[in-house]
Amino acid sequence: QGSKLEIPLWLAKGLHDSKRRIISVELPKIYKEAWRTVFSADANVVDLHKMGPYYYGFGSQLLNFDNPENPEIAQTILQTFISRFRRIMDSSQNAYDEDTSVLVARLDELERALFRAGQKGLNDFQCWEKGQASQITASSLVQNYGKRKFTDMDG
Repeated sequence: QGSKLEIPLWLAKGLHDSKRRIISVELPKIYKEAWRTVFSADANVVDLHKMGPYYYGFGSQLLNFDNPENPEIAQTILQTFISRFRRIMDSSQNAYDEDTSVLVARLDELERALFRAGQKGLNDFQCWEKGQASQITASSLVQNYGKRKFTDMDG
């Protein structure tokens, strides 16, 4: 009793039981109040990859544990994402044919995926604009939506 251990999240989730109190979870420093203050001042200056490459995903998993700071943590995660999103998408759209390693070095893995999606969209548009794209195709979401609508009408 009273020992502090670093254990994987999956194990902490398995051991956590609000009735039996087998373990209590201490917040990693990046989710504590001091860092939340930094994020609220300017989230764009934080190197999320260095602090934890899965900041958003891990933070949302922390909300499963009983912690009185959960509402503040959730709000900080959301506001951080909102404030960083525009810069990420602007960077992805304005970095055509250049080395982007410096731009993505400070990003969380979710942000990196968004950056890559933005880059792919820009590259696809540039190819289409130059006439290098063979054909514009409907996205799979649109195709599935149309199929679902027709099957709904049949039933």
